[in-house]
Amino acid sequence: MTYKVAFLGAGNVAWHLAPALENAGHQVTEVYSRTLSGAKRVTERLYAAIPKDDLDFSESKAQLFILAVKDDAIPDVADAVILPEESILVHTSGTMPLDILNYSSATYTGIFYPLQSFTAGQKMDLSDVSILIESDDQEIVKILRKVAKSISHNIFFVRSKDRKAVHIAAVFASNFTNHMIRIAEEIMRRQGLDFEMMKPLIIESISKSLQIGAKKAQTGPAIREDYETLEEHHRFLNYNPEIAEIYRLISQDIIDS
Repeated sequence: MTYKVAFLGAGNVAWHLAPALENAGHQVTEVYSRTLSGAKRVTERLYAAIPKDDLDFSESKAQLFILAVKDDAIPDVADAVILPEESILVHTSGTMPLDILNYSSATYTGIFYPLQSFTAGQKMDLSDVSILIESDDQEIVKILRKVAKSISHNIFFVRSKDRKAVHIAAVFASNFTNHMIRIAEEIMRRQGLDFEMMKPLIIESISKSLQIGAKKAQTGPAIREDYETLEEHHRFLNYNPEIAEIYRLISQDIIDS
């Protein structure tokens, strides 16, 4: 079964998710943004979706409304949007609870959280992306599961209290890992070295962590408790006290773990 879907928000999540839903056979009817140009950024990738800069959806034919805005904007947009009867309103946040939608005009509410880092303009296959769903209504859970399964085969029902833990874990696994790579790029660039030589190591390290578990895959001077090398590295990084402190804290945590 396919559904008519509208997006409230035209950021990176909508940029990826809206075309994926259309490709799965659903119809995206409207995309809202505070500016029409923002909404058109997404609708130009769709078949016949209408860009909107107002939150009156009372005449919309959509059944499912996906609220894909920044976390701090969710309460205001959810309260302000005017929805038709029997509408389902879901948000895509990893941290905001389900009950943040309680005061909206939606008949039903839920969560539709793609556990992925999205960048507009960067192509992505959503078929392997984990999608976390939640609702207090079992019929809505079934609908959200059907929609999620139409674009991915990794679907999980996760309550709000547990979804926050997932999001925090994702920050460590994704955002912090990416930041470590950025620091590595900076260290190599400072020495005039080609970062390309690091890429096979990064790929192998992440692949091995996923295959055998991060604890078993851990290598390096900290896990060996090679304090002489650790001190030498720390002295090298004295040019940037912040990075040196990051190195010290992470190394100590590896030793303590």
